[in-house]
Amino acid sequence: MWLPFIIEYVFQIELAWLGIYPRTWSGLKGILFAPFIHGDINHLMNNSVPMLVLGSLTYYFYKPIFYKAFFNIIFFGGLITWFIARDSFHIGASGVIYGLASLLFFSGMFRKSYRLVAVSLLVVFLYGSMVWGVLPLEERISFESHLAGAVVGFAIAFRYRKWLFVEKKVYQWKNDEEDIKLLEAKYGERFWENPPIEDQQLTIRYFFRSKEEES
Repeated sequence: MWLPFIIEYVFQIELAWLGIYPRTWSGLKGILFAPFIHGDINHLMNNSVPMLVLGSLTYYFYKPIFYKAFFNIIFFGGLITWFIARDSFHIGASGVIYGLASLLFFSGMFRKSYRLVAVSLLVVFLYGSMVWGVLPLEERISFESHLAGAVVGFAIAFRYRKWLFVEKKVYQWKNDEEDIKLLEAKYGERFWENPPIEDQQLTIRYFFRSKEEES
């Protein structure tokens, strides 16, 4: 987002033509480029902080689908904008921001996990006023891209509502091999009093006693 703006400033050029221009073949390129183009420094700053906050939340809580969701919001949100928007160049990352906010909010509601619901409420607390951005209240604001992003975010949240996102845990014994190699390098080859069998399965035995014995 910042790199195109710096290029515009340094070389004194305009890149708004890379935005989405609805229902024209040349305007299709804006589906990929529009989120990275901004009109001025205020436009860029207003989008940078929400993108950082909402992007970080999405990456942390929905990491397995983050990149897929991010690309789908850009592509399908841009495509919907290309179909429905007014005849003008539509630029800026606000559509993506609305998509991430919608994904975080509705995903938490669908899953009913207290942690994810808390994230949903945090999004409402921080950016609840964004809901007015999907309405045609200001002519210079592309409410169409906001609406398109929000719809795509909702669709992604609904699509993955039953997925379980579980972080893969690394247990201590998986790190032991590195420690053993360091010890071997320092003290020599390790010695096994009872050499392990290759691909040996760990056996756990459970012993129970009757309730009469406990009393």
